[in-house]
Amino acid sequence: MTSWTSGTSGMVIIGAGECGVRAAFALRENGYGGSITLIGAEKHLPYERPPLSKDAMISEEHPTPRTIAREVQFLERNIGFLADTAVTGIDRKTKKVVFANGNSLAYDKLLLATGAIPRILPLAVESKHCAYLRSYDDALAIRARFQPGADIAIIGGGFIGLELAANARKRGASVTVLETQARVLMRGVPEEIAKIIAARHAKEGVHLRCGIKLSGISDNDARATITLADGESLEADLVVIGIGATPVTALAEAAGLAIGNGIIVNEHLQTDDPAIFAAGDCCAFPLSIYGGRRVRLEAWRNAQEQGTLAARNMLGLAEPHLSVPWFWSDQYDLGLQVAGLADEGSTIIRRDLGDDAFILFHLASDGRLVAASGIGPGNAVARDIRLAEMLIARRAYPDPAHLAASDIKLKSLLAA
Repeated sequence: MTSWTSGTSGMVIIGAGECGVRAAFALRENGYGGSITLIGAEKHLPYERPPLSKDAMISEEHPTPRTIAREVQFLERNIGFLADTAVTGIDRKTKKVVFANGNSLAYDKLLLATGAIPRILPLAVESKHCAYLRSYDDALAIRARFQPGADIAIIGGGFIGLELAANARKRGASVTVLETQARVLMRGVPEEIAKIIAARHAKEGVHLRCGIKLSGISDNDARATITLADGESLEADLVVIGIGATPVTALAEAAGLAIGNGIIVNEHLQTDDPAIFAAGDCCAFPLSIYGGRRVRLEAWRNAQEQGTLAARNMLGLAEPHLSVPWFWSDQYDLGLQVAGLADEGSTIIRRDLGDDAFILFHLASDGRLVAASGIGPGNAVARDIRLAEMLIARRAYPDPAHLAASDIKLKSLLAA
């Protein structure tokens, strides 16, 4: 699907993921009647990325992308979508984006929703048996290697690595996870919850090895050989690397915009150029709930919320970002949810919910609730995490004894 609007200035969005698509539709929902052009680098219609490490890996049928919006929806709302299109530059003086073929497109306001890409492991650059997961095509290639009897090594014990480990085991592969840190899920998840997830993976036959150091990766015929710093080596049919993500900032940096672990934006998601906004995984923004601490979030809901907020502010509404961070992960039948930033807390209060589900409340030194982490079967913690999120947003100072008491409903604390 291709729409060209080169003769008309309007709203231009670079990046056709969750954030960019949400922004395009939010512009129409908020009454904007001018030209909207959404530019995507991939050949596919915009699609959801969270299923790539989840359902796409284990579905019985050949997986197809779960589209964010169908072609007819773009047509109905008169949103131009340019697929398989590379933007090579931004001319801020003439307010145009420049394409690889030399064409350009004028904009009144520009949104950078370029997302993030997997962090590259330098040791793996020469290996043909190493893979990264970002796109639908990546998912298909990795899924094809998750076969009964295959030896799969996963470097990185974060959410993506562990989700892929679980699904590789479900497909019958032998799995080893290599993590350089002392434990899995070091970033943003309390140790008590990380231990439960690690134990579940071990029960399912995943070999977890933490605190290791890598010294090399080389190819040996149809397999890769991973060498550890102590001289030990192990072989794998496929090595999947999940060691974090890097924000896509090259266009912004080349255009002279401020960069710092992402594209720097203010509370309205506006860069230091008033005509250019940035949102989603690519931007570093201030969180007012944490005193203006600047963060960059890689989360599906954040991408949605910031896409909508950026659209409204591109229309001049000047609304601040006020949302509380939230993310989730599924590990086998366990559901993990976190609201807020756990590292802001100095005290942890546990509330047991029954059926092996519990929530850890994180309190700041002054007693304010700043985060909540929960785990349990399925969606067992979802309701209470949602209530905790509302308490965090209200900057509540709940009684620790009431947080711990499972017979005192969180809703009553919210009402108080």
